[in-house]
Amino acid sequence: MNHPNVPVMLYDGDCGFCQKWIKKWDKITIGKVVYLPYQEHLGSYPQITKKACQEAVQLIMPDKTVYSGAHAALKALSLAGKYKILLWKYEHIPLFGPFCEFVYRQIARHRTNLSGKKCGLDQ
Repeated sequence: MNHPNVPVMLYDGDCGFCQKWIKKWDKITIGKVVYLPYQEHLGSYPQITKKACQEAVQLIMPDKTVYSGAHAALKALSLAGKYKILLWKYEHIPLFGPFCEFVYRQIARHRTNLSGKKCGLDQ
């Protein structure tokens, strides 16, 4: 599946927690980002590994730039004109980006507990 002019976010389609958040983000970004489960679409993005998708969402921009984890989430939301200040802080304020990634990793590591369903990290 090719989306040449729209950023694509790959997420864990087997994770209930991920599905819940992707639904929320999709309502916020309204067509500015295409959300696809990596389990079905990873083959279309050879620059992205399965391991990377199991650990974090991956945002692929039309120019093939890839953002991962918290950076990907904030970038996607900013494309819709939402939360731009958070992306700016992530990219410009020392320690804010690493703090966001730390929080993202903690949530990602415990998402099975949060969703009650096995996720990509469990496989």
